Amino acid sequence: MTKEEIIREIKRTAEENNGIPLGIERFRKATGITRADWYGKHWARWGDALIEAGFSPNQFQDAYSDEFVLEKLINFIREIGHYPVSGELRLKAKQDPEFPSHNVFARVGKKVELAKKVVEFCNERGNLEDVIKICESIALRKSRIKQPAPDDNEEFGFVYLIKSGRYYKIGRSVSVGRREYELAIKLPEKIKKVHEIKTDDPVGIEKYWHDRFKDKRKGGEWFELSVNDVKAFRRRKFM
Repeated sequence: MTKEEIIREIKRTAEENNGIPLGIERFRKATGITRADWYGKHWARWGDALIEAGFSPNQFQDAYSDEFVLEKLINFIREIGHYPVSGELRLKAKQDPEFPSHNVFARVGKKVELAKKVVEFCNERGNLEDVIKICESIALRKSRIKQPAPDDNEEFGFVYLIKSGRYYKIGRSVSVGRREYELAIKLPEKIKKVHEIKTDDPVGIEKYWHDRFKDKRKGGEWFELSVNDVKAFRRRKFM
């Protein structure tokens, strides 16, 4: 598909959408033109295609894909070394015409939801552990708020990481030492406790780590983890 054909379709669909160009996904559904038809062939970014079609940045703020917004946010987090506040997002948008406005970030999600999406995006891409570390505590705030405040008699539990051979087990218990002993009886190879996280929500925190490493699951609660995965788990003392 030629560049001219795609530009013609961008203009046509924008005209049908009250003069606002469509985002990548809506454009694909409306025209059948996929990302593979233009990415790396005619343009490096969807915004570049829209500019060449005659639209200015303030016209296609709402056309940014979630992927584009998350990539911009990740790069900005790395630039400033922390999760940006609203004022920093506004200032960056004024300084950089290709940076989405704060309204675009709000469309993708509120702060906690946006941080969670950043963590998920970074886990899929890899090599973004520094950004994950910054966003993780923010992403977990929502689940913490939902939990009832513990009373003085509430018993805390643990989510533990143990190793047997080349594999790691992520489980929960009210007594890590007792669970370690029980597993040692059943497993042919010697087990080693790597780390434990104290928590008032063992079920929820165990699920968080199972979901985070779901692509590395080898069966049951056993996972094949990398060095960076283990480091990420060991950083948490309490959740």
